[in-house]
Amino acid sequence: MRPADRPVPRWAVAGVLMAAGAYGLAAGLPAYWVFLAMSAVISGVLLQSLGVVAGQAGMVSLCQMAFAAIGAWTTAQLNVWGVPGGLYVWLPLAGLAAVPFGLLIGLPALRLRGVHLAIVTLGFAATVDVVMAANSFPGVSQGVVVGRPAGLTSDRQFFLFCCGVFALVAVALAVVRRTRLGASWRALKESERATAAAGTSVPGAKLSAFAVSAFIAGVSGALLAGQLAMVVSRNFDPGQSLVAYAVAVMAGAHHAEGALIGGALGMLVSELLRRFGVPQQWANVVFAVGAVQAMTQGSGMSDGLRAALRSRRARRSRGSGAAPDVPAAAAAPELPAPGPDGRPPALRIEGVSVRYGQVVAVDGVGLTVLAGEVHGLVGPNGAGKSSLVDAISGFVPAGGGLVEVGGVAVAGARGGTAVHRRARAGLRRTFQQDRVPVGLSVREYLRFAARRALSDAELAEGLAGLVAAAPGDPIAALDVGSRRLLEVAGTLLARPAVAVLDEPAAGLGHAESERLGAWLRRVPARYGAAVLLIEHDLDLVRAACTGVTVLDFGRVIAQGPPAEVFAEPGVLRAYLGQEPAA
Repeated sequence: MRPADRPVPRWAVAGVLMAAGAYGLAAGLPAYWVFLAMSAVISGVLLQSLGVVAGQAGMVSLCQMAFAAIGAWTTAQLNVWGVPGGLYVWLPLAGLAAVPFGLLIGLPALRLRGVHLAIVTLGFAATVDVVMAANSFPGVSQGVVVGRPAGLTSDRQFFLFCCGVFALVAVALAVVRRTRLGASWRALKESERATAAAGTSVPGAKLSAFAVSAFIAGVSGALLAGQLAMVVSRNFDPGQSLVAYAVAVMAGAHHAEGALIGGALGMLVSELLRRFGVPQQWANVVFAVGAVQAMTQGSGMSDGLRAALRSRRARRSRGSGAAPDVPAAAAAPELPAPGPDGRPPALRIEGVSVRYGQVVAVDGVGLTVLAGEVHGLVGPNGAGKSSLVDAISGFVPAGGGLVEVGGVAVAGARGGTAVHRRARAGLRRTFQQDRVPVGLSVREYLRFAARRALSDAELAEGLAGLVAAAPGDPIAALDVGSRRLLEVAGTLLARPAVAVLDEPAAGLGHAESERLGAWLRRVPARYGAAVLLIEHDLDLVRAACTGVTVLDFGRVIAQGPPAEVFAEPGVLRAYLGQEPAA
């Protein structure tokens, strides 16, 4: 296709339409409504900061107005000092001034979550409010207002400037969203354990989300200082942080259109209440009800809007007769069988023990998975399989036992390395429960899990024979079984030394389990990874594994080829609940 024949990207069309709309509003609205529209856009910038920390990373932050206050205070101080460049320079400096405070308030998030984190962030907001009230903003006592530079002197010009800042923040976040950093935020929202198991530092992801969020909130405070010319602590009441959080959840501020909708709703609802003589506090009730509704549905207004647009495009695609680009779930191509014995161990564990108080879940377990081997780990419920996998992957201490990956110790007498470092060292795992982040597309998730750039051809090859999905499909549209297999694909595309697959066949039918067994048998030759398979489906274990280890009450009771192990009297008694035939 020649460049002249290529369709114009949708984002370019949307950008032109938004620019034209902003200019039309600035030129056609009365001065009072231009001021209100300016307030809506500035609120939209603040809501975008909440879209990062709350919408994408899934953490509760009730101190965004405190970050905005820091940005406004910095702007007022730079104005008093007469720092050259005006708001063009003060804006990014105000955002940077809020970043250290974002990192500071992000530190408790490393240990706290939910209501406990909410209390900490709200306490920080209250502290900032007390400090700001006790020490007035720079220039207030002297009557020095925040001046606007040339080109921004009128409200109409400043409104267009605010729209430009909103668009710049939205574009920057859209770019970050496509990177591993953006994917780590959305993975963090779904599961911290799965994020770490994919080789991503959970503390790093949390702190980066708070830092970026604080920067954007600080910029919104600078814009507010430029709008009002003189700000006071009442402009940043801690209660407004609660309202902003409710609006962000209701509107879906993790998308740019959601932040803009939220800012517009905040302005319109307040204005309507004022005109009808209703107390402004009722606006908080409206937003609280909207937030509860959004949390009940699991999506905000922007998510619903995007889902409707995707559905409409899908109907048009079906109407045009175009077939969706979904790879067939055919069997994987025939590949060589694993090599002979004598190979080095991909995973070796010795003397691993796990205790929960007085309960011994794993008692001195040892096993070896050779390079190029698919090894099964089986046992009845409560045998200690999950605790053993957690100890291997670093979620619980290994009790002084040894864990080696490719001959390198990742846990031993001196302790163990962090979960994400073990993943980077070649030890990857999946989980029994669905922990795949539904906010990503298949392409985004597989690249995040693999920790490397992958072409669509490589992605389609990794999905072939395992998951009937295309790289561009949203994960939210996949069923739970497909998402679990997608997790397997992402784990193996990382090319680890050993992949620990925790019950990947759960929820699959018999025919699907048979196909999975054949697929897993070829994994060592296809991906160069050994596999430790934890399963209850013995037919799958027999089909895929060359060796098997049986646990019972936290101890190894049998090891060897599946046919021999499953015939042992102790295994029949402990695992199958059968007595051996006389």
